[in-house]
Amino acid sequence: MVNQQYDPNLLPDMLPIYYTRHFPQKVFCRWLACGCSPHPLSNREMSFTLADDVYLRYLSINNQKELQDLLQKKCPHKLDIGAVYNTKPSVGRYDAVVLARELVFDIDLTDYDEVRTCCQEANVCEKCWLFMVIACEIIDKALKEDFGFQCILWVFSGRRGIHCWVSDYEARVLDSPGRGAVADYLCLITGGENQSKKVHFGSENLHTSIKRALTVIDNYFLQLLEEQEFFSTPEGLSGLLKLIPDETLKSQVGKKLDKLPQSSLERWTSFISIYEAYCRENGNAMRKLKYLIEEIKTQYCYPRLDVNVTTGFNHLLKSPFSIHPKTGKVSIVFKSSNIKNFKLDDVPTIYTLLDDMSPNSSLHQNNMKEAIKNFQEVVFLCEKTGAMRRRNNANTSIEF
Repeated sequence: MVNQQYDPNLLPDMLPIYYTRHFPQKVFCRWLACGCSPHPLSNREMSFTLADDVYLRYLSINNQKELQDLLQKKCPHKLDIGAVYNTKPSVGRYDAVVLARELVFDIDLTDYDEVRTCCQEANVCEKCWLFMVIACEIIDKALKEDFGFQCILWVFSGRRGIHCWVSDYEARVLDSPGRGAVADYLCLITGGENQSKKVHFGSENLHTSIKRALTVIDNYFLQLLEEQEFFSTPEGLSGLLKLIPDETLKSQVGKKLDKLPQSSLERWTSFISIYEAYCRENGNAMRKLKYLIEEIKTQYCYPRLDVNVTTGFNHLLKSPFSIHPKTGKVSIVFKSSNIKNFKLDDVPTIYTLLDDMSPNSSLHQNNMKEAIKNFQEVVFLCEKTGAMRRRNNANTSIEF
């Protein structure tokens, strides 16, 4: 969904105005400082992508004034954030050591191409955006309830996905294996392109986190069935059958569903009835297929994470409030609790922010203010928890 009035060729003219009037420089620097603490802001790496894909890495700032000057001078088409080093990145770029980095997650709709039917590749619509709603709700709950993280920033990527930044101190100082462990915990879909069934729960009781994720999925699954029509085509039905490991059950399901209307909802309802009847008649099959329904729902709906982004310190991630060069959309901050109300057409674009005569200008101006307010709330929480941590450390030192 690209604003038809947006012209990428005008970016060089629009960006200086955007960075001056709309980019939240002050709160942005506060957020970076929280992520650097207890190290200097100047130890944080930033990168700019300029016109014609000129890429500048190992940039850094000491304060908001330097950020303002840098944005005006370079006018980046894209702004990315990296790790915190033991020295200024531009000085020690070859032997610098990473000291901290937000725990980040990148969820992209292109990774859902094997299941979404409405769009493919870079195309996105409100129907497939529902996958992002499910992903955000599942991951946000897991980070808060299973790991105890509080300072969680959710950002729209600007085109086809969402980013999550966890700024709690314990998250920022995790080493790569620690980040990998968190990512593995959150990954339930495993296996490559040649593997059909990618979710296996076994026969033991489901872990609490899986039950919680399935509760989220169940809130949206029937809507997804109707909108995506997973099983309406011969290819879609074949995909479902490949997830049934019991050959007898697979045959029964295939024969029955092939005769039904193409409605995925009808075919799914019939499949559940056949499955339940088969399990009642075959005790051994019941043990092997105990969570087949849950496994199938998970394979179609559970978040697909780019684990390399989470584990790799050298991987930079697009900054909040950066402009996506191809869509002109702002990478706005949103609340996880409000993700179900997120509308792609309501996302501010650089064009609508700068042109008061644009039909969506008023709406987008208000949504930009709301996004900055959401950003400020997370930054304030980061600052508050950081102050509490320093106070507790000081008290511990005094007691010792």
